[in-house]
Amino acid sequence: MTTRFTDDLWDEARPTWRAIVAHPFLAEIRAGTLPIESFRYYVAQDYHYLEAFARTVATALAKAPTTELLSAIARRVMTPIERPLHERLFALAGLDPAAVEAVPIAPTNLAYQNHMLAVASRGGLAEAAAALLPCPWTYHELGEHVGTVEHPVYGPWSQFYAEGLLAESCRAWRQFVDDEAAEAGPRTREAMRRAFMTSIRYEWMFWEMAYRREAWPI
Repeated sequence: MTTRFTDDLWDEARPTWRAIVAHPFLAEIRAGTLPIESFRYYVAQDYHYLEAFARTVATALAKAPTTELLSAIARRVMTPIERPLHERLFALAGLDPAAVEAVPIAPTNLAYQNHMLAVASRGGLAEAAAALLPCPWTYHELGEHVGTVEHPVYGPWSQFYAEGLLAESCRAWRQFVDDEAAEAGPRTREAMRRAFMTSIRYEWMFWEMAYRREAWPI
């Protein structure tokens, strides 16, 4: 039986995935001991990240070779599934939406955003899909690993992912990547692999950034 290209990607990324699951930010979320300021920082940065995610998807739209694929990818950006969650978390965590808009984008966050946008701009749909996949995939998997947390703020956040609300998004992005890889040559598949591995490393770095509340040094 032939393995899926995305299965091969996940196998290679497994050490990074294990590091994500073990990160103290998530451990403290599960325990309900994470300082609320760290969570506020994370939510604000995640809000800005998702805008870049949507912009990357929009860039990839222009490279869809068929109307059917164009429509399928459009659904990934026209349905901002996590935006309502952010709005709820703003209220629960005491965040003012206008203040969140004004929050400076942290160095790691900016680097991750630039990586996705650069891949989508320079490469084709295949590379863009591979760069985008780690975000929905890791959060979908975290739903099972973190579970539902008994906490007035962290509980609704964890419940969103524990209920599998990213399952369809994860399935769709995996399918895009697998379909593109099946049609691609070795050079494009290698570019896809690099894009995926860079993004999933940034996923770990995003948790580390939030845990340290990273700021510009000067």
